[in-house]
Amino acid sequence: MAQMEFIIEISLENKPAARDPVAETIKRDLLAKKGYDNVSKVRSGQYLRLILKANNEEDAKEIVTKMCNALRLFNPVTQTLNIISVKKL
Repeated sequence: MAQMEFIIEISLENKPAARDPVAETIKRDLLAKKGYDNVSKVRSGQYLRLILKANNEEDAKEIVTKMCNALRLFNPVTQTLNIISVKKL
């Protein structure tokens, strides 16, 4: 069976209990400098978009999860890995 190409979109987000200095700065700026006092919470993260070959969508998700864990692309203690979407090219 020939492998297909998939676009995988991933977000790496800080866990709720983890300190998030980037988000704290953004919130402070929104409140102080821009007057957006209706913003009650900000959390930051990272977005990754990969194109990879796999036999099917489930294999693609498994490959990405293993890759992110093996290469330490995120810290599982302070961040969560979310696969946003998997699309066949």
